[in-house]
Amino acid sequence: MRFADWEPHYTAILEYFGFEREADEAAARQLGVLADRDDVGLLEALIRDRVVTVCGNAPCLAEELDQVEGTVLAADAAAEVLVSREIRPDAVFTDLDGATDLFIDLSRQGTVMVVHAHGDNIPLLRHWVPLLPGPLVATTQAAPLPSVHNFGGFTDGDRAVFAANELGAAQIRIIGFDLADRNVDPVKRGKLFWAGELLRLIGYDL
Repeated sequence: MRFADWEPHYTAILEYFGFEREADEAAARQLGVLADRDDVGLLEALIRDRVVTVCGNAPCLAEELDQVEGTVLAADAAAEVLVSREIRPDAVFTDLDGATDLFIDLSRQGTVMVVHAHGDNIPLLRHWVPLLPGPLVATTQAAPLPSVHNFGGFTDGDRAVFAANELGAAQIRIIGFDLADRNVDPVKRGKLFWAGELLRLIGYDL
């Protein structure tokens, strides 16, 4: 998705939550400094012309793992559920708020860590990014930088769907998403609302 097409949606999200664009931009610059490599070519090779399963981190994920096929993209802590069932994700999309030492292990095994910068996760970026030894792709929801990408999307899960769509997946299967979950706080409920709105932009009505 071209940033010019994404920007109106991004602006609406900022207004909805009261987030500061300048903070997102500062985080993207910080991530650009921390990420000394850009493995987007490897991520694209895992996705282009392939069946891709995007795994959200809703409680229903564990019951839907029999639907996993092809390249596996995990949304943040969904990686823990996958690994517990002996499924190593090919990539993890994360803003690092669910990061554990498992992410370091997966990175070491070759899982692509797609690390996202936003206005309030700079301390997490500074802590975790230097610890990830394997393939790395940096992302932002603000204007992209030379080595910091914006595929579209807002939450870890819908960003993974947007990336799969942008990088040419032949088919995208979506599991572990519950956008109607009422057992979450109001901020999370707002994020789920926006995930649904954004996914509809690219043809997914969950």
